[in-house]
Amino acid sequence: MTTLISTIPQIRDALRATFRSGLTRPIAWRQHQLYQIARMAQNERELICDALKKDLGKPKTEVLMNEIGSTIDIAVKSAQRLPEWAKTEHPEVADWQKPWNPTIYKAPRGTVLIISPWNYPMILTFQPLIGAIAAGCTAVLKPSELVPTFSQLLEEIVPKYLDPNVCRVVNGAVPETSKLLELQWDHIFYTGNGRVARIVANAAAKHLTPVSLELGGKSPVIIDSAYDIDLAAKRILWGKCNNAGQICVAPDYILVQRDKQDELVKAFQKHYNAFFPDGALDSPLFGSIVSELHHKRLTSLLSRTKGEIVLQGRADAARKRIEPTIVKDVADGDSLLEEELFGPILPIVPMDSLDQAIDFVNARSHPLVLYAFSDNESIKQRLVSETQSGGIVFNDTFQYLAVSELPFTGVGESGYGYQFMKYTYDTFTQLRSSIDMPKDAEQHLAIRYPPHSEEAVKALTAAVHTPIPSSSL
Repeated sequence: MTTLISTIPQIRDALRATFRSGLTRPIAWRQHQLYQIARMAQNERELICDALKKDLGKPKTEVLMNEIGSTIDIAVKSAQRLPEWAKTEHPEVADWQKPWNPTIYKAPRGTVLIISPWNYPMILTFQPLIGAIAAGCTAVLKPSELVPTFSQLLEEIVPKYLDPNVCRVVNGAVPETSKLLELQWDHIFYTGNGRVARIVANAAAKHLTPVSLELGGKSPVIIDSAYDIDLAAKRILWGKCNNAGQICVAPDYILVQRDKQDELVKAFQKHYNAFFPDGALDSPLFGSIVSELHHKRLTSLLSRTKGEIVLQGRADAARKRIEPTIVKDVADGDSLLEEELFGPILPIVPMDSLDQAIDFVNARSHPLVLYAFSDNESIKQRLVSETQSGGIVFNDTFQYLAVSELPFTGVGESGYGYQFMKYTYDTFTQLRSSIDMPKDAEQHLAIRYPPHSEEAVKALTAAVHTPIPSSSL
């Protein structure tokens, strides 16, 4: 059910009043809300699986593992670690400043807006919410209108587990989101595409609201010719098949030594047949494309490619299904390299050297993640030092998201702002610096007051004459 636009400012104001009341400040209260998120995910898992099956054709195992299980794990761990995260800090300072009691307080930012996408709507809604609640914020959740069954379910189950004075769900499409963005928030967390991200950032700028943008882009895979090609193909294909390639960290295209391309194609064919003996079109283990529009976009890209389709994925427009499709001999300027694919299409771009592969990656917008398959430490170090991406993953795909203690972020076109566990908590937390000057410090502060004697000026400007160590290149 779409939220009435006229009620949206009232919802924001009510959440702000709750924040100002101090309800969210006690650590024990926050921990209880986090455990409630875990209970919701666990208790309502069948309804969640059914909703995502209806909206996205998502396999149940995939939902349980990547959406529900991840939400429970992060919520429980965050609740357990919160007392340590929230501790007031006292930084190390010079002895003469210690009497001032320099302190860093951890303060919640306030009332925040979380706009989540359709592709992983459970975890990408609750991952930021867990951090916001851990920090002591109140929040509005705006799930995607492209997953209407799931979004309606959220509106029904969230108030059963979370205090409705602290967290509210707003449903709708562009008009409702536009109204939300007219309002002032203390932080906005958006996950989605670059086009909408610019709208979000522009709206936030009017209020000087800080923003986290978790976007995407074309995440490349570089394969060292000395690496086990068969294993690389198996791991890449598995990463591409998750949610039918509709994830921001999906392998988008492959850069491989030209003389290894056919070996790689054969390995893909072998593992595809092993994963889906009867094909993926009717497999309950393979998801659907989110909408007719996205299905048409993918088939259009395929129809215009100049590459050779070597694993011909069947398509069923009526059911919005496309099987994994491998295309070799894709060249710069091809349709499959125009935009983030966000689907089960995998182009292979043959390269003549590692230098050429690095240049190819660096000539494009910085990806959310760079994948590389190599056992050569010098090659790994070159990729770390000579490329830019949000993350860099060696010898696997997708699975690195399971390490929730690592920060997750983009760079440039792939977004900015850190998340996962403590990093999400930090995103929604303001570090408040403080000192408490004792009265008896006055004798040491006397030289700062005008008029300044020559001796006082010398003491106050002493840093100007700090010895600088010698250095050279």
